[in-house]
Amino acid sequence: MTVRVIFVSPAIGPELRQARFADEASAYGGDAAGGLDVADGGDALDEAGVRAARALRADLPVASHRFRSPSARCRRTAEELGLADAVAEPALRGCATGRWRGRTLDAVAAEEPEAVMAWLADPAAAPHGGESVRQLCARAAGWLDGTAAGLTGRVLVVAEPDAVRAAAVHALGVPDLAFRRLDVPPLAVVELTGRAGRWNLRLG
Repeated sequence: MTVRVIFVSPAIGPELRQARFADEASAYGGDAAGGLDVADGGDALDEAGVRAARALRADLPVASHRFRSPSARCRRTAEELGLADAVAEPALRGCATGRWRGRTLDAVAAEEPEAVMAWLADPAAAPHGGESVRQLCARAAGWLDGTAAGLTGRVLVVAEPDAVRAAAVHALGVPDLAFRRLDVPPLAVVELTGRAGRWNLRLG
């Protein structure tokens, strides 16, 4: 049987506009998110994000399974998309960024330029003390090949942009260096189809 997994990235909000590392309550390690939602650290979406999510609602197909990342912005986006019953999935949380959490990329780059360069160039690097891109990609792959592959029909997932990128890397079977080559803008829709242990990325 074929399963179609449709990822939707969160709508625009303060963190995305400011290129700020998500200020998630959970740190990396074990079942860090514990299946619980991350508490709001301010407004998860701004007014433009809310309007855009509501406008997209009518274009989304009906799905028999609904999931989302545990972050506040994914929860709020799911609500505005009419997916308030989406299950919070810890495996789809954003990449844990350790001591950089809650800070802007510009501020971190000004203080730790070599660490940021290493983080951008090496998928195995985690200079912030959190999670590497390689670990994130492995986590997303585990969810796709485990939970998602065991489902049938259509699956809607509101997921953090880096989780969507990691899922696409796995579906394409490309090296995790490709992670930095993928851009996932707010409310991007990315569809993966899976059958017999193989994933395809559907364009258009």
